[in-house]
Amino acid sequence: MAKLISKTYGDALFETALEKQTMNSLFEEAQVVLEAFSQNPKLSELMVHPKILKEEKLQIVEEIFKGRVSDDMTGFLVIIVKKDRFGEICNILEYFISRVKEYKGIGVATVTTPMELNEAQKSAVCAKLLETTSYREMEMHYQVDEALIGGMVIRIGDRVVDSSVATKLEELKRQLLKIQLA
Repeated sequence: MAKLISKTYGDALFETALEKQTMNSLFEEAQVVLEAFSQNPKLSELMVHPKILKEEKLQIVEEIFKGRVSDDMTGFLVIIVKKDRFGEICNILEYFISRVKEYKGIGVATVTTPMELNEAQKSAVCAKLLETTSYREMEMHYQVDEALIGGMVIRIGDRVVDSSVATKLEELKRQLLKIQLA
């Protein structure tokens, strides 16, 4: 249900941005609003509290965002409050942001390695991903996981390329266990 809500409202915001040709500005505003709610959990709690009237929540949204973000974004937040969907605002904005990135050809990759990569290695990984995918630009996130032993794991959306030594050893172990059982 939550995915359906975030998709429905996220798609509506995306269509508005496309129709009004405000994709870049709404994209930036969505990131700012998402960050505001992520960094202020008390604000999110306030906005979903059942004892606070809807009119008060609308007033809070108007006071915080009016004049700081576009009327389209403020209006969108007002609709979210009116429809009692504020509990899903972060998911909705994350969906919208990912939809805009797909539209712009920006891939988001998480690269996990057993040790920190230097800048040349990071550039090489990014270049290889741009070369082997249809993305025009990559947003790279790097993580270190010493348990991998060697190699790397690359995750782009729901696709995973795992060339880590730990995974190869685990696969070898499974194959050896099959031989012993046979």
